[in-house]
Amino acid sequence: MKKNSGKFTFAPADFIPFRDTKAIARVRKIKREDITKHRNPDFRITVLPDTAIEFIWITDMFFRIKAAMEAGETFVMIMPNPWPGYSKLAAMLNRARINCRKLHTFNMDEYADEQGRIAPESWEFGFGHAFKKYFWAQLEPKLRPAEKQVRIFTDRNLKDYGKMLADLGGADICYSGPGWTGHLAFIEPDAPEFAGSLEQWKQMGPRVCTLSPFTIAQNSLHGCFGMSGDLCAVPPKAATIGPAEVIAAKHRIDLHTITVDGSFASWQRLTTRLVLHGPVTPRVPESILQTLRTDVWVSESIAANIETRWDKGY
Repeated sequence: MKKNSGKFTFAPADFIPFRDTKAIARVRKIKREDITKHRNPDFRITVLPDTAIEFIWITDMFFRIKAAMEAGETFVMIMPNPWPGYSKLAAMLNRARINCRKLHTFNMDEYADEQGRIAPESWEFGFGHAFKKYFWAQLEPKLRPAEKQVRIFTDRNLKDYGKMLADLGGADICYSGPGWTGHLAFIEPDAPEFAGSLEQWKQMGPRVCTLSPFTIAQNSLHGCFGMSGDLCAVPPKAATIGPAEVIAAKHRIDLHTITVDGSFASWQRLTTRLVLHGPVTPRVPESILQTLRTDVWVSESIAANIETRWDKGY
């Protein structure tokens, strides 16, 4: 057998949005004990037990709403992908008898079809439908904010969505978490609708954009779509807030917690390292948070070292 060096090099596939192999190699080596270290003291990274993050997130939302409502203040929240856990937040608000009359929520994104038509609230797999089902409708009627204060994307309000937020003084809090591409909300790195220099990109507001194939693959594993890789079940486009709305928020909390149905397997482990410690670039949209006052919560599973696992196959 002919001996060789054992080296084999190649360029990443052209369809991968961020292809800086030196930056990727650097962040891939970041160990669990070093992941919380960052040069920006306002970008605060904390590693938490996997089982604690949902509880901490729900209680964070609860106490922020409670404090504002008891002070008689308007409170504005940008909310990520709704999931049944929002019903736990509603239950806590009901139990504490918190009147949410001055609460204003904005869903950060919503699916759209190939022509850019936004999914209607009646579509059972839509984010607007889920948010109202699991949060607003779960609040006791006397405690709910007016339904008009629960903003979800529609064809009619898309062009005014950013202005509606700005007219309320911007978001008091924006919750987020990275997708496989490093997207923030559905701000995709390879969407033509978000093309531009970093400074131009930072000023972009809500719009409908083309979803990355990686996002479609990721979302095909969501429970609502059967967790079975049904790529055709996921719409090709989405309405989303822009970088401008995230930057304008008074504070941000970013969650890194996603594994494949509770296993160790996760596409997010490398993406998290790029988002938190890679270059700040529209090619990794969530990386903009590194420049902003943000609390980042990373689960132990996502913070775990990236290592070869010869004991595993698929």
